[in-house]
Parts: sequence; structure tokens; C-alpha cells
Amino acid sequence: MTGAGSGVGKHATWALMKAGFSVALVGRRADALQRTVDDAPEAPGVRTLIVPADVSDPASVGAAFAAVRATFGRLDVLFNNAGVNAPGINLEELSFEQWKSVVDINLTGAFLCTQEAFRIMKAQSPRGGRIINNGSISAHAPRPNSAPYTSTKHAITGLTKSTALDGRKYDIACAQIDIGNADTEMAQRMKSGVPQANGEIAVEAMMDPADVGRAVAFMATLPLDANVQFMTIMATKMPFVGRG
Repeated sequence: MTGAGSGVGKHATWALMKAGFSVALVGRRADALQRTVDDAPEAPGVRTLIVPADVSDPASVGAAFAAVRATFGRLDVLFNNAGVNAPGINLEELSFEQWKSVVDINLTGAFLCTQEAFRIMKAQSPRGGRIINNGSISAHAPRPNSAPYTSTKHAITGLTKSTALDGRKYDIACAQIDIGNADTEMAQRMKSGVPQANGEIAVEAMMDPADVGRAVAFMATLPLDANVQFMTIMATKMPFVGRG
């Protein structure tokens, strides 16, 4: 579980723990990961592992997955959830560093983790596993001034499809969950109003991130001969479907 220290990652961690999974929490800040564990609802007998890592760094990712295999002996599910955004400014004003940071974490990070997961899943016995990518509603439609984030989330859809295809021969399933307006720390600005496609500022409906966690757990607990290829879970009244 990457990006496990806050938001969707925190709630997905709790849902997987409730489902009985041993969970390795990966993120940049060990203190935030530990808080996720400390604040988790009761899950007797569930094992956890705190793994501080930078998903944009190949060596850090390699060490993180080595720690997971050494601790648990196998890897059954990877949730590629780590993600960042760039400032909501005009496209032409974005710096190269702002663009690169989003690409390195959102896209390259997911690829590096997928690559390490493949190496473990194809070699373990029983063979195989499941990879779930956090795609976002931005994998379908952009918000204003969101070129880096939207580009990486569209690219995640391509990575999901390629991973699903390349994983078949190893019994590795790959799925994508596209989340819209979960009420997390990152999305608080929606409550005070955000730019719309027509130039207006509007407050948007939100949803409980615990429902996202349960959706991830459902995907994770399917047998490997079944796969939710793409799931969209969103606040019912958010401006996505239609001409908003």
C-alpha cells in the first residue's frame, strides 16, 4: 500500500486490515504511517509493517519491496495509491520541476512498484497476485489548470491495461479505481468552491473516504480468476457526468 499515511491510503489500509490482510504501509513519512496503524479500528491478529520509501526512487522502491518479502514471505495485493498534485495555475506558468515531480511520483512511482510486484508475484508459490491502481476521475476528464495531474492519471489507465495484459501469463490481475471527491485532506478545497469548466466557482459534493476503502477491499478480496478491471466511485452529485 503506497501513500498509506493519509487520505484514501489510510482508509484503504484500515479496510484491508479489517478484511484480514497483513499490510505493509509505504510512504515518505514514518510518523504518518505509524499514525495510520495507531488510529486503525480493531483488527486482532493483523500484522503491519512500516516502510518509509520514496516511490520515485528505484533504489528506495527496491528496498521497500525486499522488506515486504522478507517480512511476509509473499505479496498478494499492491495498491498503487501514492500521488501528488501541482499548483492550480495556468499551464504556461508551470515550472519543469512542478511537472516532473507529479510525473515522477504519480506515474513513474506506480511503474516502479508494479515492476517490483511482478518480480515477487511471478516467483512465489502459489503464483500471482493483484495490482490496483488509483486512477482518479482525472483519468477521464480534467479540471481546469491540472495538466500534470490529469496527464499522469490518463497514463495510469494505459499502465493498468498493459499490466493486466502482461500479467496474465503470471496469474497477476490488474485493476483501476477512479475516485471522485473523497472527503480527504487533499480535497478540502472542494467545500469552499473550486473552478469549473465554464469558469464559475462552485462548491462540490463530497463522499466518505471509508466507502473508497471498502471498494478497494472488495477488489482486493476477489479470487484471481475474477477482476474489476475499472471501477468509478464518486460523490453522487459531483459535476462529472453531464456537461458540467
